[in-house]
Amino acid sequence: MNANKPYLIDAIVGNGSMLAAFGRSGTLYRLWWPHIDFPQHADAVRFGIRFNDRTEWMDDANNDWSSEADYVARTNILQIKSQSTQTPVRVSSRYFAVPNRDLLVMEHTLTNNGNAPVDFEWLLYSSFHIRESQLYNTTLFEPAEDALLHYRSGTFFALSSANVCTKFQAGHAWSAAETGELNGNVIDMQPDGALAWSFQAVQPGQSITIPVYIAVGSDRPAVWKTLQEAKSQPSDAWVQLTTEYWHQYLAEAAPCPTDLPSVKQLYERSLLMFKLMSDEQTGSIVAAPEFDETFSRCGGYAYCWGRDAAFITTALDQAGLHGLSDRFYDWALTAQDPDGSWQQRHYHDGSLAPSWGLQIDEGASIIWGMWQHYQTKQDLAFAKRVWPAVSKGTDFLLSYLDEETGLPLPSNDLWEEREAEHTYSAAAVFGAFRAAASFAELLGEQSNRDAWQTAADRIAASIENLCWNEDKGSFYRGLKLTVSQSEYEEAIASGKGAYTTAGLKQYTRHVVEHDPIVDISLLGISVPFAAVPADHPYMQRTADTIEQLLTSPNVGGIKRYEDDNYIGGNPWILTTLWLAHYRIQTGRYEEAKKLLQWAIDHQTETGLLPEQVDQHTGETAWVVPLTWSHAMFVLAVTMLEEHGQWS
Repeated sequence: MNANKPYLIDAIVGNGSMLAAFGRSGTLYRLWWPHIDFPQHADAVRFGIRFNDRTEWMDDANNDWSSEADYVARTNILQIKSQSTQTPVRVSSRYFAVPNRDLLVMEHTLTNNGNAPVDFEWLLYSSFHIRESQLYNTTLFEPAEDALLHYRSGTFFALSSANVCTKFQAGHAWSAAETGELNGNVIDMQPDGALAWSFQAVQPGQSITIPVYIAVGSDRPAVWKTLQEAKSQPSDAWVQLTTEYWHQYLAEAAPCPTDLPSVKQLYERSLLMFKLMSDEQTGSIVAAPEFDETFSRCGGYAYCWGRDAAFITTALDQAGLHGLSDRFYDWALTAQDPDGSWQQRHYHDGSLAPSWGLQIDEGASIIWGMWQHYQTKQDLAFAKRVWPAVSKGTDFLLSYLDEETGLPLPSNDLWEEREAEHTYSAAAVFGAFRAAASFAELLGEQSNRDAWQTAADRIAASIENLCWNEDKGSFYRGLKLTVSQSEYEEAIASGKGAYTTAGLKQYTRHVVEHDPIVDISLLGISVPFAAVPADHPYMQRTADTIEQLLTSPNVGGIKRYEDDNYIGGNPWILTTLWLAHYRIQTGRYEEAKKLLQWAIDHQTETGLLPEQVDQHTGETAWVVPLTWSHAMFVLAVTMLEEHGQWS
């Protein structure tokens, strides 16, 4: 039924073991359990109203229902208000996952706004592709629980309400729900089903509340137990419990350093979102809720990248959420390879996820992030716990250096698009060497400290001496860039430095000596890794060149790099905030605040930060929410506080 899920969703709710993605009209498009990255189980859960012999779905663009969506302040409770000019019933809904329970609540309050009594049916259509498979799903109606049960392979989803349903159908239910003629079929080896609740003579001004519960379990006894608990008290009680949980979560965090409403609201939304992106069982942090399961336009986002996580945990620590950082770094110990490396990205359990090969900045960022976490919390037990991984990981980095340049050998860049000795990656490795040397000093482990420090010093010197491009007024993006044979021949023809070298087996590697493309990641040389001081003339010129060449002309904001064509080459939230970070470091605070305001202005309706903003319209273009975007926002806010700019 729902073969074309939207790439862009409007809101997420969750509790660390359950994560659900919704459209602005309340359609459930994706549901993960018992981890937030994999597997995903939902095809779709839709709601509609049948009035005067016609069924109107809340998400149907062909009717005149309109919806407004936002979050209840300071919570992860989604609230949606829907109304139609042709239907007298107004719908107010709340969606949330109950903390510490395998329970999703979708509560609907239906109010007769008309002048006469009305009869109507409230309809639920549910389709589950459990464990991301359309095969071998079964749907049944269990009369003892008044519930639809979807199950496959040890995963069970029960849907029911405190209100007793009047109609049901298991299997082949879409057309039946459209016509309102549910046939009472009890069981079918099909993924879908439907429930209906009938109401007669609802008086003007009268409201009816229908709480719909999705209980989850690994067997039938478990799922029925959760469902029975859900029905044991009014839905308002679950709202109160969930509200108190999120209020307590924020109370334990560092407050926003400014009372400016626009900044404070997005700061708190960022902190709330961080919790949803942290897996309750393992501590891994995902980049975003998955939205492109078939890799149709990208390589997927519901994985843990060490680099993203290092920025995110630094933001968590600045916001006082040290426990989430602790749990992430405990997880990181499980994801390290025996040789000391960390690969590009991982699943929640630390196993290797689909990838494009080694990115040397990933493991380097984790080591750097561990030291940032220690500096914030000053927990000696943490330092001792991670030291073996730091030592092994830093020795791997030491083994991965180019004797000729002193930079890390070629690997994939942070955007996962090209192979070279990337300047940003080199800065990240510099940061890792400095962090490891600091751990060694702290713990009295001197065996490799001098070698690490020497390597760091050489990287810094090489960035300054080998990676500067005077012609462009910017650092080179990298050295020894791997290119295709045709690109190599073009480089030779145009007089650029290029050469060939032996690759694996009988293959030849074609190399261009310099990658001159201006890239936002070059700011990472200084912020956050400090391989070159922020006030160095080369860094200042690089930042100004970045702003000149990468500012999107129509809507503002900063693109990733000059010839970017990913999803059309739009400005990103995190890149714009990266420039804000640099401007803060060099005392250009008003410029930084304008960049911060640009991010605020381009949040979604529900207060989430996307990855990209459409370069023509200014609307959200890709990935909602991106955890790294929220991290860069929190870091910008706290950096301004450190520089006394909120007083």
